[in-house]
Amino acid sequence: MDLKALAKVAIEAAKSAGEIIRIASEQDIEVLHKEGGNTYASQVVTEIDRKCDAVIREFLKPSCEKYDIAILTEEKIDDGSRLEKDYFWCVDPLDGTLAFINKTAGFSVSIALVSKAENPIIGVVYNPTTKVLCHAIQGQGVCRNEKPWHPEILSKNSLTYITDKSLAKTPKADEIKVILQQKLSKLNLSGFTEIQGGGAVWNAIRVLEEAPALMLKLPKKEKGGGSLWDYAATSCIFNELGYRATDFNGDPLELNKTTDTFMNDKGVFYACW
Repeated sequence: MDLKALAKVAIEAAKSAGEIIRIASEQDIEVLHKEGGNTYASQVVTEIDRKCDAVIREFLKPSCEKYDIAILTEEKIDDGSRLEKDYFWCVDPLDGTLAFINKTAGFSVSIALVSKAENPIIGVVYNPTTKVLCHAIQGQGVCRNEKPWHPEILSKNSLTYITDKSLAKTPKADEIKVILQQKLSKLNLSGFTEIQGGGAVWNAIRVLEEAPALMLKLPKKEKGGGSLWDYAATSCIFNELGYRATDFNGDPLELNKTTDTFMNDKGVFYACW
């Protein structure tokens, strides 16, 4: 497979969907509901999500036919083809739907190519508000707006905790505070600051922008709060940069689970320092 050509297609798809999102973000949004997990964020959807899904599928369809690639997106039922073919596209056409609905920062388009063996091969993330595009190809590094990128670790005496909702409103907040204190001690930092809001995809990019920083999800039994499409693209980017994108216990992310698409059962841990 020509990975550079496939990455180019994914980038074009992400930008096209992003333009739809950008225009819609300036208008009133009708909120719809879908079957999801136990969180509100996993149950809401807009017509824009679905329009972007259709646009991205059209871009990816020729590559699926040429290379026999499966496709998994948030907006369609998992047909299981990802478990049979050697590679599959993993797509979130609009991550951070709540932020999009509320017209706050933190929504993005995410497209990844993942192998049957769960390795992220290509990762593309596009922010339609800022027009920042980050992409990675396995073994070929990371680019930000088409230029090679290796994030700078900021000279600061604090750790940044990136989260979708404030620590005060997060279940098991005390447990998370203990983890943050442990990292502060390890890194010899004096305290932590919090950046909240946004979807998992762009929050992972924020970890790189605000380093030293981390994003985590504690393991939980209830579905909701993290799926394959939330982490596939950014895990490719983090892997290429040599930073941590693992489950909560430090093991590789299961990016092609046989049982379902939810990843909250083992949690996630993204870190850059």
